[in-house]
Amino acid sequence: QVRLVEAGGGLVQAGGSLRLSCAASERTFSNRGVGWFRQAPGKEREFVAAISWSGGATTYADSVKGRFTISRDNARNTVYLQMNSLKPEDTAVYYCAANRADGVFTIARHYDSWGRGTQVTVSS
Repeated sequence: QVRLVEAGGGLVQAGGSLRLSCAASERTFSNRGVGWFRQAPGKEREFVAAISWSGGATTYADSVKGRFTISRDNARNTVYLQMNSLKPEDTAVYYCAANRADGVFTIARHYDSWGRGTQVTVSS
């Protein structure tokens, strides 16, 4: 497993932007796809975005498509989630996760390493 640490969450007004980061410690993201998920109070965890090892393949939830961008810097063992045009419904705890293999995956059970999450709150 890979230990992951998220950062960059906070409070922002609707229409604003945040950039989340997910850093791997002890071991790298080598040859692993990485995804972002989120969980709002009282709701199930949902897929947000995923990226392959090379960064050549990405996929997004329909709710964030065109507003969020996932990227990675393998030299820094870090994956980013740039979030623009934020809406109050984006409020949630955001988690990054590393997959067991390369590729893009939208289902949580395909990921075996998870961070502890970072809170994003969007005010109206």
